[in-house]
Amino acid sequence: MRGGCRLFPLLLLALLRGLCHGREPGSGAVTCGSVLKLLNPRHSVRLHSHEVKYGSGSGQQSVTGVEASDDANSYWRIRGKSDGSCQRGTPVKCGQAIRLTHVNTGKNLHTHHFPSPLSNNQEVSAFGDDGEGDDLDIWIVQCSGTYWDREDAVRFKHVGTEVFLSITGEQYGHPIRGQREVHGMPTANHHNYWKAMEGVFIKPSMDPAKHDEL
Repeated sequence: MRGGCRLFPLLLLALLRGLCHGREPGSGAVTCGSVLKLLNPRHSVRLHSHEVKYGSGSGQQSVTGVEASDDANSYWRIRGKSDGSCQRGTPVKCGQAIRLTHVNTGKNLHTHHFPSPLSNNQEVSAFGDDGEGDDLDIWIVQCSGTYWDREDAVRFKHVGTEVFLSITGEQYGHPIRGQREVHGMPTANHHNYWKAMEGVFIKPSMDPAKHDEL
């Protein structure tokens, strides 16, 4: 019995250490400035854009989903909602507002009140120049912990229109045959989960003053 009493404080200490560790970002945290691909696990396609404009709706640069894992047009950079609000290497928190900037074209993930061409949901486009667009480029990262972890499936909720970044499987024809429509949906469901995949992840830092701002 005495041995059990001596072990109890040690077990309690170990438990408290584990709880505290859960509040800190690990090496798997997605950080500001990271460049990554985002997979929709329900439909096994990656978020993608290219210099192909919509033939209807806004006429802006289209955003799609592609099955290929090696397409260079599927890289997106994690940025803050404004300059200086998401410093390089800082772990992204659940509930944080971010922009996703398409690396190859410099346009931001964007949505607005136009119907999407295939499903008649809300159109999602790429908008702006050299990473600068407008307030409709801002998304909230929804996840279950404190920080966005690369192993977790997360949702992106649009601040301006409150839709979720989604794919439901509709496929385009020429000139982007086989690519899936990306759109905004008003409800959270299994079509709007996304997971961080391939990319260059900036090392997490709890001292953002040591890093340059984006």
